Amino acid sequence: MRIDIVTLFPEVALAPLSDSIIQRARAAGLVEVIAHQLREWSEDKHRRVDDTPCGGGQGMLLKPEPLFAAVEALRGPETRVILMTPQGRQFKQAMACELATVDHLLILCGHYEGVDQRVIEALVDEEISIGDYILTNGALAAAVLCDAVIRLLPGALGDERSPVDESFSDPQRLEAPAYTRPVEFRGMAVPEVLLSGHHGKISAWKEAQALARTQANRPDLLEVTELGKEN
Repeated sequence: MRIDIVTLFPEVALAPLSDSIIQRARAAGLVEVIAHQLREWSEDKHRRVDDTPCGGGQGMLLKPEPLFAAVEALRGPETRVILMTPQGRQFKQAMACELATVDHLLILCGHYEGVDQRVIEALVDEEISIGDYILTNGALAAAVLCDAVIRLLPGALGDERSPVDESFSDPQRLEAPAYTRPVEFRGMAVPEVLLSGHHGKISAWKEAQALARTQANRPDLLEVTELGKEN
């Protein structure tokens, strides 16, 4: 896989991807990640890439010219062009799994008050938001998306079961609580069922605990399930 990130802050986009599992995946050749400075495609003598909105309004918008030039320089026949924006579809694990099958991702990072609408209409295949909040720039959001996608590539994780046995692998369940040694710590003990060696009982315990955790922390996921049953 190849991932190109176009941003005003390349170092911000790459910093979270330069350590641990993601860096090992990059070093192993599972993925190539390149962050590009948007100003490289500016034809303005001051390398400006923004201007005021037509019709008035606060802030600045990223201009179409440098973004069109960047996409036209980097896009190939199999490229998926993504814009990180608060106006996009909410990023979920299922989307990360789907993007992990794409050979080339080209990620455009919004900034200021966003981008000229013509960029979205002519160039972008998918608008994605990582949550209902505003960040200083889209480079942070791009790094989050890249991390979620890269860890799903075959060989990225040490245990191939890892992406299956975790929260959101089932979109209606959070992951069950997990324990390790020591068996007893400060008066708190590992549940006996996990030490029993009885795989059926362990599986049933994990399912019940996952349901209880989901009900406590993310009841909205269960509401989606019930809505599907009604329909």
